[in-house]
Amino acid sequence: MSDAIVVKTRKFKRNPLLSRRQMIVDVIHPGRPNVPKDELSEVVGGMHKADAKLTVMFGFRTKFGGGKSTGFCLIYDNEDALRKFEPKHRLVRKGIETRAEKSRKAIKEAKNKGLKIRGTGARIAKHKAKRAADS
Repeated sequence: MSDAIVVKTRKFKRNPLLSRRQMIVDVIHPGRPNVPKDELSEVVGGMHKADAKLTVMFGFRTKFGGGKSTGFCLIYDNEDALRKFEPKHRLVRKGIETRAEKSRKAIKEAKNKGLKIRGTGARIAKHKAKRAADS
């Protein structure tokens, strides 16, 4: 049982419009059920001369029988691009942003208030309801 992992990247693409590099990551990890994304970020960041904080890993699936996983990796050029283009839920997972805590009841009340309004004012009313639920 070896704790060594082998990381290979494929389908590498430079995406200048989104200020990032993107690729598929294949991880071979015999003797381990899976590998933490933090550990993979360090390894892939080192391979591509990038900071691990700017590396986002997601969508990993372990092959049947174990020992190999495949997922997707994005390496952003700077933190501004990371904050601008990355979805909020992945920023929360990464620890860059915090999740806004709002109650289930507040969300439902805002939704129902938006449903009651009809016509041209619906868009404005839904916006106001959403703002009320956020605060």
